[in-house]
Amino acid sequence: MTLLKRLVLLTFILTIAFPYQAFAYKIVLDAGHGGSDPGATGVNGLQEKDVNLDITQKLRDELAKRGYEVVMTRTDDTYLSLAQRVNFTDSLQADLFVSVHANSHPNNTVNGSMVLYYDNAYPQEDYPASDKMKQLTPYSKDLAQHVLDALVSAAGTKNLGLVPSAVYVARMGSIPSILVETAFLSQSNDAALLANDAMRSKMALGIANGIAAYSPPMFTDSLGHWAREAILRMKNKGVIDGIANRYEPDRALKRAEFLTLMDRVFSFSKLETACAPNGSVTSAVYSCQTADPTYKDLPDSYWASPVFAKAQKLNLLQGYADGTIRPEQAITRGEVAYLFDRLIQMTAKSTGKSASPKVSFDDVPAELWSANAIYALKQKGIINGITDTSFKPEQTMTRAEIAALLDRYYAK
Repeated sequence: MTLLKRLVLLTFILTIAFPYQAFAYKIVLDAGHGGSDPGATGVNGLQEKDVNLDITQKLRDELAKRGYEVVMTRTDDTYLSLAQRVNFTDSLQADLFVSVHANSHPNNTVNGSMVLYYDNAYPQEDYPASDKMKQLTPYSKDLAQHVLDALVSAAGTKNLGLVPSAVYVARMGSIPSILVETAFLSQSNDAALLANDAMRSKMALGIANGIAAYSPPMFTDSLGHWAREAILRMKNKGVIDGIANRYEPDRALKRAEFLTLMDRVFSFSKLETACAPNGSVTSAVYSCQTADPTYKDLPDSYWASPVFAKAQKLNLLQGYADGTIRPEQAITRGEVAYLFDRLIQMTAKSTGKSASPKVSFDDVPAELWSANAIYALKQKGIINGITDTSFKPEQTMTRAEIAALLDRYYAK
C-alpha cells in the first residue's frame, strides 16, 4: 500500500472514530492540460502536459510525506475539462486547490515564475467568478504569495509576481485556489530547467514549502454564512469543532453531537441528577430511570457512547420504545430548548423556576410540552424563533443554529 493510500485510509478511520478530531488539510493538485490538450510546446520539444504531470506528482509525494491528504485531478495523460476539474474538487470538500502549469510567451526572452489567483478587486465582466471565490480573494492571494516566494527561493527562477486572473480554475471553485506557472517553455534557459528532473523536484519542493507556510481559513464552508462569527467564537472557546476543516453549518444537528456539546458546556460529571416530569416529551421520554439501560443502536464502540452514559445518569433522556436511542437522528428545536433549559436549571446559571410563559409564537401554545423551556430561553435572549411569530419546534436544529444559541448563552 502506498503512503498516500495509507494516509487516506487513516483519515477515513479517524473520521469515523473521532468526528471532532483535527486533521491535516486536504489538498487537490491539478496537473494542467493532458490527453488531447498538450498545452504549450517548448523550444526543446517538451510538452507542457508532461512537465505539469511530473512536477505535480513530485509535489504530491512531498506533501504526502508531510502528512497532508492529497488528491490529484489526473494521474496520467487524461483530458479533463476545466469544469470537470472544479466540480471534482468541490465534490471532495477539500481545503486548497493548486493547479500546476508551465508558461509560454510570444517573446522568447520572457522567463521566470508567477502565480495566478482570482482577485475580486479586478473583476472581469465577461468571466464572472463564483460567489465563494469572490469572498476568498484574500485567502487565495495569501496562498499565492506564499507559494510564489517559496518556489523562486527553491528553484532560483525569476520572480514575476502575482497575477490577478480570471482563469477558470482560479475563479469558479469554492476553496482558496491558485494556478502556478513554474517557468517558460518558450524561453531556452527556462525550458532547460523544466527538462531537468532535479530542477522539477526543486520546483515541487518550493511549492510544497509555500503550501506548508500557509494556513487556510477556518471552516471555509462557513465563509459568508450568517452564523460564521458565532461559529468562530465558539470554536475559539473550545466548545465546537468541525469535521476536518469544515463545519457544515446548514446540516441538521445529530442527537450525539448535541449531547457532546452540552457535556462541554455544562460538564455532566459535575451535575447532580434531576428528574423531569414523566411523559413530558412524546418522541423520546426524558424522565427518571431506575437502571442503566442498554440500547441496540449504541454499542460501546460508538464515538459518543461515554457522553450518552453520563447523560443517562443525569436522567436527561431515555430511549424509544423499540429499544433504540437513535444517536444519529437529528434533534428538533423543541428538544434542544427543553434539554438546554433543564441543564441551565441544574447549574449555577439557574435563575429559579420560570414564570408561566407569555405565548408569542403561533406554533408554541402554552400547553406544548416544550413551551416553558422555549419561552424561558427566549426571555433570557438565548433562543430565537424562525420568525417573530414562528418557532417551529418540530423542525430540526442546524449546526449553525446551535452555534448561535451557544454564543448567546455565553454572552449572558
